Amino acid sequence: MKLFPVILLISLGLTPAIFAGPALAATTTASGSGDQSAMAPSKQDLSILPNAFAGWEISGSVRKGTDADTIDHAQGAALREYGFTGYEIATYSQGTRKLTVRAAQFQDATGAYGAFTFYRAPGTAPEQIGNLAASDNDRVLFYRGTVVVEARFDRVTAMSASELRELAAALPVVNGPAANLPVLPNYLPRDKIAPSSAKFILGPAAYASLALPIPDSIIDFGLKPEILTGKIAQPDTDATLLLIAYPTPQIAMEKMDAMQKTNPLPDASFIVKRTGPIVKVVCGSIPPQDANSLLARINYQAEVTWNENTGLSKKDNIGNLVIAALTLAGIVIVFSIGTGVVFGFARPLASKLFPRWVRPADEKADFIRLNL
Repeated sequence: MKLFPVILLISLGLTPAIFAGPALAATTTASGSGDQSAMAPSKQDLSILPNAFAGWEISGSVRKGTDADTIDHAQGAALREYGFTGYEIATYSQGTRKLTVRAAQFQDATGAYGAFTFYRAPGTAPEQIGNLAASDNDRVLFYRGTVVVEARFDRVTAMSASELRELAAALPVVNGPAANLPVLPNYLPRDKIAPSSAKFILGPAAYASLALPIPDSIIDFGLKPEILTGKIAQPDTDATLLLIAYPTPQIAMEKMDAMQKTNPLPDASFIVKRTGPIVKVVCGSIPPQDANSLLARINYQAEVTWNENTGLSKKDNIGNLVIAALTLAGIVIVFSIGTGVVFGFARPLASKLFPRWVRPADEKADFIRLNL
């Protein structure tokens, strides 16, 4: 892997550099709303980061808070759209080595995934850390569960990658609906998209920062659409693919018609199509036939998930109870008949086959008479 100096949180400006803004540029304590410092050098009260991992231990103060503007003044609104709930910034030490770690937590894995893609710089190399990771030779950005992390070492070694994997394993685990990831990225034709260029968008602030051609008034974020964008990887082209998922196919059809009428790029390709509730758009300098070929590869597939109790389980089905009762009654009847056969016919039959051993010498002994 190409590990390197790393920062683990959302740096306020990670191209937007993940959590790399002025407020987080230093690890010293700063005052601000929702921000507080913990001064004890070890065993600090942390809810996101561990006190120690892979031989690294916290040293110095820890910054933590819940104000998105503190961690990224320029993109605080975008962080809130992703469901930002809090952050922690800590410095770890291992002998003379230092590691700065920054972590941001979100309400669910969908928000963490979106924030990861939002702050991931185009062209960064993928890494095997957490759920997804990317590096650019001086920073590693990854997310696991509901936490996005950025880390920076003072000196990278051959063990830096495995150390970050241990850090990822020590992050809070999320279960249930909060662990569900968005479905929209599954429709992305990854072989046609530039590496690390995909961005998952949930709100107007994040959308505005990408300078995409379709006005947000037409997108209508009041309908809570999910958007996935990516640069098309094709020689001599400068085009973008947008996938916009709406709650229903009817809404998607209306939005497709509105986008086709707008055509914000009269001097370039702007092709809009729909598949189910997903509006597919290719815009930029790309031959129309190539754009149509790319859009033809994206086809919606409905998935039905039934998460309500139907009352038809074996435990709740009255039919299963009746069958079980009849089965038990049959077993009792068979057992009773079998027992009667054994006691009624076995002894007389045995007395005929083995008279010496079974039949008594005095046949009258077989009967008890009261002689009343």
